[in-house]
Amino acid sequence: MITDPVAFILAETRLLPVPHAPEIMLHVADEATELWQRTEEELGEIGLPPPFWAFAWAGGQALARYILDHPDTVSGRRVLDFASGSGLVAIAAMKAGAAEVIACDIDPFAIAAIGVNAQANGVAVAPLAADIVGQDRGWDTVLAGDICYEHDLAARVIEWLLSLSNRGATVLIGDPGRSYLPKDRLESLAMYEVPVTRTLEDSDIKKSSVWRFR
Repeated sequence: MITDPVAFILAETRLLPVPHAPEIMLHVADEATELWQRTEEELGEIGLPPPFWAFAWAGGQALARYILDHPDTVSGRRVLDFASGSGLVAIAAMKAGAAEVIACDIDPFAIAAIGVNAQANGVAVAPLAADIVGQDRGWDTVLAGDICYEHDLAARVIEWLLSLSNRGATVLIGDPGRSYLPKDRLESLAMYEVPVTRTLEDSDIKKSSVWRFR
């Protein structure tokens, strides 16, 4: 059984530039399916989810690129990166001048990866291991990359994000065309051709957009 998440991350990944945001380095898995299978086998014993933290997902890459190119969305602001995974979007926000970034995830290995990756990029990110859907802690900007891949999750999260947008927060969603993205309630701010891992996405390039509520 894996007892030291940081040691596991360092042993099973390599520090590489993010394809669509090369200003940022992440510890990522070389062989996606191999790591996925190994962690499912080992971590499944203690009920942990698959290693979403080990990859630069298309929606997160698009959102990171947008933030780096439009720093006014986060500069000087208190930012929440929801379902942070590797911490990619949180790191982009800090590099773009955010005053504070909370990187939230429910996977303890993601929390460890966020810390490792933030350190590798020379930024300070505050990891938060909690399910905060429904909460409002006064964030100025809320970022969510690739959250619409499951129906129930998307429905729950979108209503919460809409409520934050309605009270005045800047809410940005990065998405590569997942099935449960409610496009009728959103407008696209930018679209990118994002390099991805074929074993995860069945493609080498994924058209990915950054959205906000209408």
